[in-house]
Amino acid sequence: MPNTDAPAATPRRDQIRREAARLFAARGFLGVGVDEIGKAVGISGPGLYRHFPGKDAMLADLLVGISERLLDEGRRRAEEAPDATAALDALIRGHIDFALDDQDLITLHDRELLHLKDEDRHRVRRLQRSYVELWVAVVRRAFPEPSALAEEPGARAAVHAVFGLLNSTPHSAGQRGAQPPLDRDTIAALLHRLALGAFSAAAGPDGHAR
Repeated sequence: MPNTDAPAATPRRDQIRREAARLFAARGFLGVGVDEIGKAVGISGPGLYRHFPGKDAMLADLLVGISERLLDEGRRRAEEAPDATAALDALIRGHIDFALDDQDLITLHDRELLHLKDEDRHRVRRLQRSYVELWVAVVRRAFPEPSALAEEPGARAAVHAVFGLLNSTPHSAGQRGAQPPLDRDTIAALLHRLALGAFSAAAGPDGHAR
């Protein structure tokens, strides 16, 4: 998930990303030091500077990188789908993979975006807007008139609602309780049904996916 202007990824760099995301999500960006990240990957804190210029750059790399990846993957899925309904299904499945496999990054975005430098934060926001617009366009094609999702305001509201549903997984998946947590495939199937159901409900009684 590198920035476009970052050096080519290496196994060590990817390891630093994973551990930085885990620690930032668990203890907060301000609560984690470079030395702790270095210890987690088995190198000295100063040794991290061979891969990232600082902790701020690690956070930017994580949040800008995942925003780029979501948009690029979403565009690919939509372009390769045979029709709008298949494109929407592909977008949902791709976002579910992200929500289940990158929960630390969801937590970072919700809690740590304010710690990015202005330029990086604006970049994340631009990428996110493009990702939303991609979904809105696909939803409007998948639920044409007389669906309530045929117009931009309804489609946009539904897309944000579904994002809220899918991105809630860090708060629900694998929580401790009397019953064991659901396995990944079961959660993915449940989220898929809920997302499709949400769009169908928002489309109204006369709205049908095409």
